[in-house]
Amino acid sequence: MKLPLQLPPKNICILRFSAIGDISHVLPTLHILQTNWPKTKITWVIGKVEHRLVSDIPNVEFIIFDKSRGWKAYNDLKKNLHGRTFDLLLHMQVSLRASLASLTIKAPIRLGFDGKRAKNLQWLFTNHKIATVSQQHVLDSFLEFPKALGLKSDSINWNIPIPMAETNTMMEMLPQNQPILVINPCSSMRIRNYRNWNVESYAKIIDFASEKYGMLTVLTGGPSAKEIEYASSITQMANSTPLNLVGKTNLKQLLAVLKAATAVIAPDTGPAHLANAVGTPVIGLYATSNPDRTGPYLNRELTVNKYREAVQKELNKNVDKIPWGQRVRNPEAMNFIQEIDVIKKLEKVWQSIQ
Repeated sequence: MKLPLQLPPKNICILRFSAIGDISHVLPTLHILQTNWPKTKITWVIGKVEHRLVSDIPNVEFIIFDKSRGWKAYNDLKKNLHGRTFDLLLHMQVSLRASLASLTIKAPIRLGFDGKRAKNLQWLFTNHKIATVSQQHVLDSFLEFPKALGLKSDSINWNIPIPMAETNTMMEMLPQNQPILVINPCSSMRIRNYRNWNVESYAKIIDFASEKYGMLTVLTGGPSAKEIEYASSITQMANSTPLNLVGKTNLKQLLAVLKAATAVIAPDTGPAHLANAVGTPVIGLYATSNPDRTGPYLNRELTVNKYREAVQKELNKNVDKIPWGQRVRNPEAMNFIQEIDVIKKLEKVWQSIQ
């Protein structure tokens, strides 16, 4: 078999474990595959947490790769795939962990990233490459996979199911006749991952939104101690008390809250991309990562973008002179974002809905 394919394959395997934001970026590709090849059986090898977000998407078989099990996870995957061969593997993650897992997936066509993006030796584990396109958003890089297969689409869809029971649960907690501002203040807790804006500024935005627009702010986030502490500090500092749901929702409930919101404010983190996926305006806060690569896909005009300034300060270089997607590893970088920058974006959202 050669690319592009002349006939739909009988079965294909998608390999993408994580993370939540990137999983949402894969969904438009999945829907292109399902639309063009409705009879093709699709299997998706995915992370345990990420599976909770998409497990109810119809006509997809999910196989969980639980990285918390260490080397046992590879044996689990090998057992689950024993005796199976796919017509096509879409190797959509460049981590070495994913590439090692790909060795358990038998497929004559193994489509991966182009040479410039096939980091961590991914190119050794594939035999076909997507087109080399410079300076793409992550979602657009995933869309190169169906393009390489000869598939086209005029629309981008996410279509993440939200169970009615989860929606009803969250609607009982939210006001019915009041605009809602969701703030997801923290990104994932990783070493030298300086994406979070400061507590004081978040508190001032909460007060502005309440006083100017009568908005109730809802704080969302994961169950980590850092996120819980951050939300508590914001709540104590704000004059207008937000509804604090940090650590209190599952992924489907979070989707329901994001969909109900008038606007969402977040740094470079999964919930920003989930809000984008359910059609809610997202004000992204970016200084340490490039929003042209990882910003909320449909809302980049609402992004507060201080990446250029942070790069100049930290690296003494113009953003055009550094590798695409390079991060700024400075805990002070997010201070380039001022409250007025966020207020102006929130005003723009408000004006658009009047």
